[in-house]
Amino acid sequence: MEIEILGQEDNPLLHRTDVQFKIVHDDATPSRLSVRDSLAAKLDKDSEEVVVHELDTKFGMRKTRGRAKVYDSPAQAAEVEHDHMLERNKIGADDADAEEAE
Repeated sequence: MEIEILGQEDNPLLHRTDVQFKIVHDDATPSRLSVRDSLAAKLDKDSEEVVVHELDTKFGMRKTRGRAKVYDSPAQAAEVEHDHMLERNKIGADDADAEEAE
């Protein structure tokens, strides 16, 4: 899986960078979590700071376009993002599991 950054736009008010990217993959569309981890590695960020919002693959193509938001910290992501997006990207899931266990 190869990731190419198509564009980045800083959003200092929300402490994040909006990123548009393209993925070329050999098999099926990669999972949101694998894209998040690969994108975080490419941007030298922690995977907890990256929230993948959209993955769009045209039928029969091996190219996927997507949008992600890269925050300065996981706390900023948790403060700004909707709960369902945090759940989809498995951000803060370990903390929630620990709280439920107690």
